Order: sequence, then structure tokens, then C-alpha cells
Amino acid sequence: MRLRYSFRLYPSAGQRTALARAFGCARVVFNDALRVREEARAAGLPFVPSGELSKQLTASKKTFERAWLGEVSSVILQQSLRDLDTAYKNFFDGLKGKRPKTGPPRFKSRKDNRQSIRFTANASWRITTGGKLRLPKVGDVPVRWSRALPSTPSTVTVIKDAADRYLASFVVETEPTEAPPEVDAEVGMDLGLGHFAVLSDGTKVDSPRFPRRAEKRLKKAQRELSRKQRGSANRGKARVKVARAHARVADARREFHHQLSTKLIRDNQAIAVEDLAVKGLARTRLAKSVHDAGWSAFVNMLEYKAARYGRTFVRIGRFEPTSQVCSQCGVQDGPKPLGVRVWTCGECGAVLDRDVNAAVNVAKAAGLAVTACGAQVRPVPVPAQRGEAGTRRDPRLRVAGTPVL
Repeated sequence: MRLRYSFRLYPSAGQRTALARAFGCARVVFNDALRVREEARAAGLPFVPSGELSKQLTASKKTFERAWLGEVSSVILQQSLRDLDTAYKNFFDGLKGKRPKTGPPRFKSRKDNRQSIRFTANASWRITTGGKLRLPKVGDVPVRWSRALPSTPSTVTVIKDAADRYLASFVVETEPTEAPPEVDAEVGMDLGLGHFAVLSDGTKVDSPRFPRRAEKRLKKAQRELSRKQRGSANRGKARVKVARAHARVADARREFHHQLSTKLIRDNQAIAVEDLAVKGLARTRLAKSVHDAGWSAFVNMLEYKAARYGRTFVRIGRFEPTSQVCSQCGVQDGPKPLGVRVWTCGECGAVLDRDVNAAVNVAKAAGLAVTACGAQVRPVPVPAQRGEAGTRRDPRLRVAGTPVL
């Protein structure tokens, strides 16, 4: 299994200059190669292969106009050509239906908020005995190690994000780790906006709403940015402040996702979720709340952690009528407006919580052995349809933003 570990870098002023030079050289090589292929396409010529682009790069480094390309590691320049090949492959595979459609490769700009270079295994980079990252023609860069790497990394990508933070992203190959003790619990999950997640056992996880909690700070930073003169140094400083405010929100959301997904994987042998149409919801009036929740990132975390720790992860189709079917008797009672949070089954008389009922149906659609004990809000006067008592909820999951590990 291939995993990625990211750590903060703290380069000196000279190392920042060297990294900026490397970012610029990699960008120029990418744009030159893309221009060659686009000109060939416009002229009706065959697709220019990677070998020819590599020869042109070697020749251009010997010219006076491109001699400065020799000031950086040649590995990152060759990697730029491979990144271009990957961009073309993804574009063509999208046209063939092999993967989601993506646009054609685009020219990179020095004004892009994110700059990156990649050092592969054949580059002379390494981690020193003092814990620093030694990069060719850059130097030994201090790293803030938050955890140990499980194995020797194959590549490292140095990134400068919009908040002017430097990151080192290591790619490592690992075997599935020793699985935690097996448990009998299996759970279905319904993701939403009122509550971030509702489980089939009745547990409701409140939505932290990180951007909305930081909205006042974000508005102030954005207002200060809009008042700065375009092209001025103060505008650049204000832009960094806005980017850092957004980065804090993104980091808090990611930490919440990691903590909750780890707890769910640890406490359950199997997890089922619904395949949500996030792109469709992002074009509605709920777009801000959908972006706030970050469902796709959370579900992806559940999927790779389940594979790593030997748990079962199941996605059910997005067209399953989980909110319309009674989890007690299985009768489909028809669609209901979003404002209806509790409804009564017309067949068996069970009073059902909309979200918990949907979570139970998600688990049943995935073939998990769960009961509808949490779906019922209160007892009903039909003894044959009365469910079991709901399980006790974890009080730590009821407070938004509280660590769950």
C-alpha cells in the first residue's frame, strides 16, 4: 500500500531562494514541453514523445538563454516532463471513460498559489542523521517530524502553499499493518449537514462547521486584502494572511476527519456509507455547507484506513431510497421534504428519526448485520413492531470539535 506523509519544512533565507529557483526552473521546463506539443498538434504533426522532449531539454541547457537550468537538480526537470505525461494520460483516459474527465494540461504561472518540485529515488536526497532533509543544490532543510516514517520513502515532494508554508511530502510503500482486535460491531452511516454523521446505532456526530466559526476572522482578512493597492507589497502580505486563515480552517477540518475516521475504523468491523453526489450538491444553495462538511475527503479516509487495518468498507448506490424506506418493516413510504425530520410509518406505525433510519437502511443495503434499534424515536402502541432499546451513545461525539481519540 502506498501512503503519503507530510511534514513542515523551515528553510533558511538562502534555502528559500534556492527553492524558488527550483520551482521556477521546473515550471519553465513544463511550459516549454507543453508548448512544443501544442504547436505540434496545431500544425497537425504527430504527438511529440517524451524522449524527444528530454533531448530538447538537454540541448536547451547548453544555450545562453536557458543556461540557468543547470543551476538546479536535473532530476526535478526530468520529473516535470513525467508530470506532463501524467497530465496527458489522465486527460486521454478521461475521454475514454477510464477515469473521471479532466481538462487538458495547462500552462503553469509563477503567480500560482501552489508551487512544487519532486525528487525521485535516483536523486541524491536523503534524511540526515540529525533529522534534516538534504536536497541537492538546496542544502539541509530542518523538518518538524510529528511522527516516524513506517519505511524508507521512495520520493519526496517539496511544496510551497498559498500560506507561504513549506511542506515535505514523502511517499512510502507499506504492507497492511497488524489489524486491531476484531469486534462484532457493524455500522451504517448517513452523512448530512445538520449532523455531520449519523450512525445506525443512534449515535449523532455534530458538525463542527469550521468555516462558519471562523467566518468573522475570514471576512476581516478578506476586507483588508480588498483595500490594498494591486501590485503593492502590502497586498501580498494581506493575501498571505487570507491564505493562512483558510489554511487554519482546512487543517482543523482535516484533523476532525482523521480523528473521527480512526475511531470508527477502530470500533467497527464493517462500515457502510452512501455514495453521495457531492458535485451536484455543490451547485445548489447548500454549496457552502457542503464544502464545509468535506464528505468526500472523510469517506476517502475511511476507505484507505479500512484497507490498511483489515476492516470492511462498503459504498452503496446513491439512488437507494434510504430515507423513504421504513427500517422496521421495509415498506417504502415515499419521498419526504427535508424539513420532515421525524415521520411515522403508515404500515407498521413505527415513529422513525429520518437520519438514523437512513443510516440503518444504508447498513442493510450493504448486507451488514445490524438491527433497527436506533431508528425508532419512541415506543409505539404496536407491540409486534416495537424495536429494542437504543445503544448508549458516546458523549465525546456529541460535542463539535472535541477530540474523539
